[in-house]
Amino acid sequence: MSIAKASTKIVTLNNGVKIPAVGLGTWQSTDNEAYEAVLFGLKNGYRHIDTAAAYGNEEQVGKAIKDSGVPRSEIFITTKLWGTFHKNPEVAIKESLKKLGVDYIDLYLIHWPVELNPNGNDPKFPTLPSGKRDIIADSDYTHTYELVQELVAKGYTKSVGVSNISVENLTKLLASPKTKIIPTVNQVELHPYLPQHKLLEFAKSKGIYLEAYSPLGSSDSPLFKDATIVEIAEKNKVSAATILISWAVQRGTIVLPKSVTPKRIEDNLKTIELSEEDFEAINNIHKVSGVKRLINPDWSPITVFHSDD
Repeated sequence: MSIAKASTKIVTLNNGVKIPAVGLGTWQSTDNEAYEAVLFGLKNGYRHIDTAAAYGNEEQVGKAIKDSGVPRSEIFITTKLWGTFHKNPEVAIKESLKKLGVDYIDLYLIHWPVELNPNGNDPKFPTLPSGKRDIIADSDYTHTYELVQELVAKGYTKSVGVSNISVENLTKLLASPKTKIIPTVNQVELHPYLPQHKLLEFAKSKGIYLEAYSPLGSSDSPLFKDATIVEIAEKNKVSAATILISWAVQRGTIVLPKSVTPKRIEDNLKTIELSEEDFEAINNIHKVSGVKRLINPDWSPITVFHSDD
């Protein structure tokens, strides 16, 4: 039985940039919640913070970074390009830098491979009269990535990558003659109910790290009650969350657990070394439970997820 310890694992991206394997996610953390969570996280060992323009909390995250007293050089910051700025990523990243109060981003991602109408009825979530999202259907995210990769040479960000990209879309992006910088990461939903083994194998073959968002599942996640997870957690005398995060790290992904509760934030940084038997048992949970994707917005007519492999 391993003893749970705060993770200090650092991985090296394909451009040589180093990133902590466990970061603090901030999705759905708004206003003061984001500030308090990030401040507590930084004061208790986290050095990797993940946010996004669409989360609406970059200012709070930036304030927490400043107030933490931790040097900027020691913190890895990720933020993301939202769909209404696909044609103007430089404008978008400048706004993110201003809100975060920093001079550069460590990692900048295209949040979704979907462009939204920048002149629609809402600056973030424009909709059509039907209520469906106002999408630029003939837009090509590979053109957006062409613009995003220019931000590295301009000094706005050290690394660029993508998010919510399937094997099919990643293949298309890598095949584009305009793709000069291989994405460093692909941030996607990953947990034992959606392990995406095929995507992980493909990404690794291309030197791209997968980052796991929603690694614990949803709020009141069924994963915490899953018989296999519970059994392994009890055997190792750790929480279900520690088992889920340890599995994510052990399979070679970067993991982004999110919480606004101090005790959980602290616990979510802890990992153990899983036995080969336990590791494989978790790998195969989806064969019993069935594959379950929790984050799947309606982007029609564009297909974002071609498979749950």
